[in-house]
Amino acid sequence: MSLTPFHIAFPVDDLAAAREFYGQTLGCPEGRSSTEWIDFDLFGHQIVAHYKPRAAGEAIHHNAVDGHAVPVPHFGVVLTMEQWQGLADRLVAAGQKFEIEPYIRFKGEVGEQATMFFYDPAGNALEFKAFADLTQVFAK
Repeated sequence: MSLTPFHIAFPVDDLAAAREFYGQTLGCPEGRSSTEWIDFDLFGHQIVAHYKPRAAGEAIHHNAVDGHAVPVPHFGVVLTMEQWQGLADRLVAAGQKFEIEPYIRFKGEVGEQATMFFYDPAGNALEFKAFADLTQVFAK
């Protein structure tokens, strides 16, 4: 199977904070930008932070997965174990606050994976995960 890059556009309420978080904290190269949006290269995928004023009062929803409260919605990338560990190490060193600390989910089961959840400055939930065996990504 040959994969092509995905594209996602998401709201942020502060473009400067998004530029710092995605560009510096996550290490995403910046692409095109304007006064309303910024393109980033997230491990080969195109993500676009679009300015949108913050909506007041919307609560974050969570679903239970493997004993953790997973924020919904969220997005992220499936990485290699080496990339995932490097990102986890960089985030820990930077003092990133995690919603779910880096750990191995479904240990010893089909679909075993490394995962971590955290929020960007606008409150968008991100999950980065990795599989020791990529054939397990869609395993039941």
